[in-house]
Amino acid sequence: MPIARSRDPTGWASTRTIRLRRPSTLLLKCYNTATALVASMPRQILIPLIVACALFMENLDSTVLATAVPAIAESFAVNPLRLNLAITSYLLSLAVFIPLSGWVADRFGARTVFRSAIVAFTIGSILCGLSQSLTGLVAARIFQGIGGAMMVPVARLVVLRSVTKAELVRAMTYLSMPALIGPIVGPPVGGFITTYLSWRWIFWINVPIGVIGVILATIFIEETREEAPPALDWRGFMLTGVGLAALVFGLEAIGRDILPASGVVALFATSIAALGTYALYARHAAYPVIDLTLLRVPTFRAGVVGGFLFRAGIGASPFLLPLMLQVGFGLDALHSGLLTFVSAVGALTMKVTAAPILRWFGFRRVLCLNALLSGAFLAVYGLFRPETPHAIILVLLLTGGFFRSLQFTSTNTIVYADVARARMSRATSFANVAQQVATTVGVAAGALLLHFTMSARGGEHLVAGDFAPAFFTIGAAAALSIFVYLQLPADAGAEMAGRLAATDTPRRLAATPDGD
Repeated sequence: MPIARSRDPTGWASTRTIRLRRPSTLLLKCYNTATALVASMPRQILIPLIVACALFMENLDSTVLATAVPAIAESFAVNPLRLNLAITSYLLSLAVFIPLSGWVADRFGARTVFRSAIVAFTIGSILCGLSQSLTGLVAARIFQGIGGAMMVPVARLVVLRSVTKAELVRAMTYLSMPALIGPIVGPPVGGFITTYLSWRWIFWINVPIGVIGVILATIFIEETREEAPPALDWRGFMLTGVGLAALVFGLEAIGRDILPASGVVALFATSIAALGTYALYARHAAYPVIDLTLLRVPTFRAGVVGGFLFRAGIGASPFLLPLMLQVGFGLDALHSGLLTFVSAVGALTMKVTAAPILRWFGFRRVLCLNALLSGAFLAVYGLFRPETPHAIILVLLLTGGFFRSLQFTSTNTIVYADVARARMSRATSFANVAQQVATTVGVAAGALLLHFTMSARGGEHLVAGDFAPAFFTIGAAAALSIFVYLQLPADAGAEMAGRLAATDTPRRLAATPDGD
C-alpha cells in the first residue's frame, strides 16, 4: 500500500506520516509473528510456560529479597534478624488467603482471577519499594501476599485442568523451568542492585514481568469456571485464618522478647483452639474451605504431610544461606548472590532428567532416597566456614540444588495422582496452604535457632559459628519426611511416571470417586 504524504505550507512533502506508520507497522508484524509462534506450541507446553510467569515473578521476588536482607536492615536501622518479618508476613498472607483461591477461581473464572492476582502482586511490589520503615514494608508484603495467594494456586489449577494424567510430569517440568530462572538470576541481580543501586529496585523489577504475564494470560488462557459453585465457607475461612495467623506470630515471637511469655502461650493456645475447632467443624461442613477428607487419598496425604516436613527444612535455607555468607562470612550482597545462584542452576539441570528418573525408579523410591540426600546436603551447609574454598561451596550448592528440585517436582506431582477432577480446585488450595505454612515454619524456625545459638554464647551479633546448629536441625527435619514416603505403595503414581502402558484414550485427572 502506498504511503500518503502531505504537503506543508512551504510546498515540501512531509515525511511525518512515514515516521508514525513504519514503527507501528513493524511492531504489528513482530506482534503477529510472536503470537503465531507461541500459538503453534503444543497446549501441554504452552499453558505451563505462560502460567509460569507467575511462578517466575514470585520466585524472583523471594530470592532477591533474601539477598538484600542486610542492606534493608541497615536502611531501616534494625537487626537483620528482624527482617524475617518481611518474609514471614508474606508467607502468612499466603497461608491465610490461599484457601479462598479455589472457590474464587470457580466463582469468577480462573483467567480473571489469575490476571487480577498478577496486578495485585505487582502493585504490592511497587509499595514494597516505596516503604520507609519495617512496618511499612511488612504491610506492603501482606498486600503482595494476597495477590500471590490467588496467583500461584490458580495458575497450577489451570495446568491441572489442561493436561492428562500421563502428561502431568512433563507439564510440571515445563511449569517449573521458567520459575527456576527467578532463583538463578535473583541472587546475582539482587546482589548487583543492592550493591550498586538501591534495594528498592529489587521490588520494582516485578513490574514489567507482571505486565507480560497479564498480556499472555489474556491472549492464550481460556476462561473456565464452575456453573454453580457452592457458597463460600466464611466460618471455616475465619477459623483457619485465625489459627494460622496465631501459629506464625507465635513462632515469630517466641524467644525474641517481642511479647511476654504469657502472650506467646496465648498465641499458641489460640492457634490450637481455632485449628482444632475447624477440624471438628469441617467434618460436617458441606463444602469446607480446606477439605480434610482429601487426606484419605494415600498419595495426597503423603505429598502434603511428607512435603510439609521437607519444605519446613528446605524453606529456611533461602533465609539462612545469604545471611550466613554476608553477616557471618563478610561477603557483600553481589558475591553472596553469585555463590547461592548455583543451587538454582542445579535445580534447572534436574528438570530435563526428572521424567526419566521417575520412569526408571518410580515415585516411592525417588521420594524416599532423595529425602535423605537433600537433608544431608542441607546439613553439610552448616560446615561451611569463612575460609572454605568457594569452589567447594559452589559444588555442594549445585549438587544440593539438583536433588532438592527433584524432590519438589516429585512431591508436587504425586500429590494430585489420585485426586478426582471435581475436587481439583480444593486439592490445589489445600496443598498450597500446606506448602506455604511449611515454608513459614521453616523461616521462623531458622531465625529462632539463630537467636537461641547467639543467646547461648552470650553474644549480641551473629558470627559464622551460629549457623551450624540451624542447618543441622533443618537438614534433619527434611530427612524425616522419608518415614511418610515409605507408606506409599510401590506403584504410586505409576501412570504419571510412564511406568504403565498408555491407553488409546488417555484418562483425564479423575482417579478417585468424590467420596474417597
